Amino acid sequence: MGGIVDFDVRFPASYLGVKEMSASSGVPEDGIRRITHGEGFPVLGEREQAWELAAEAARAVLARTAVRPADIGQVIYAGSGDWDKPFWSPAARVADALGIEGAHAFEVANFCNAGMTALRIATDAITLGRTGYTLVLIGDRLSRMVDHTDPGSKALFNFGDAAAAVLLSGGDLSFSLLHSAMRTDPSWSDYYYGEHRENRVVIRRAPHRAGLADAYVENFGALVDETLDALGKELTDVAYFLINHGDKDMHERLLEAIGLPREKSVFNYHRLGHMGGADTLIALQGLLTDKKLARGDLVLLASSAMGFSWGITALEFHA
Repeated sequence: MGGIVDFDVRFPASYLGVKEMSASSGVPEDGIRRITHGEGFPVLGEREQAWELAAEAARAVLARTAVRPADIGQVIYAGSGDWDKPFWSPAARVADALGIEGAHAFEVANFCNAGMTALRIATDAITLGRTGYTLVLIGDRLSRMVDHTDPGSKALFNFGDAAAAVLLSGGDLSFSLLHSAMRTDPSWSDYYYGEHRENRVVIRRAPHRAGLADAYVENFGALVDETLDALGKELTDVAYFLINHGDKDMHERLLEAIGLPREKSVFNYHRLGHMGGADTLIALQGLLTDKKLARGDLVLLASSAMGFSWGITALEFHA
């Protein structure tokens, strides 16, 4: 069985506020606050790059664990596929920056579900004996893909940026990865898409289509049931249920539908936006910092992504 040895998260130095978004879009500040639930969040500045934040997080992890770069057999960079440079490998760039030679470095693009997909790929490889250590990097540029001049894009105005690094192995674990369940509803594949604009790609949405909120509840609910059945656990065994911070209302509705109290989740909306695939790791890091986890605790990470994909990753805390 594989799992997480250690992980870390890094935030960019720049900040995007509600007042700034209102001035750019013409959307009233109160209308934006109903989406952000806070005054702003970290975003990549003009000279900041996502891969550099991911590398910084990885350096901290390798330093704490004393794992040598030579021991890492895989480097996986997860995100949306819109990297800091086009037609380029951020995984290879981070490997080079960290002195990792001889590993297989590659990317996984599954939007905000990519990080958890990469964890599953990494754990499968470790379980099969193909590598001893895998470094998973999560880094996106969501804020740069939002058109803040377009009032029609206001639903995406909570998109911020963060990066994470996760070291996985077969032993000396802080979290075992017990189970991973994922599914995609391809009928939503064209609902969001990218559009080239000047020197960047911006996110556009097709005409409104009802039913996506129901699809979230249905798919997450089915995956939670599948995961608990596979583990022989009950809902009462779940210590925490952590979810992507895309929509606070959906977060609350999902907890109610599943039957979990608010106290078994983490809400960071007042200080952070939707930080991409790092959302659940930010919440998990907060639980560790606040010493809210006990040995043996079952933690479910709920990730979702454009496409549309949903995933539940089950972790057991060791200490």
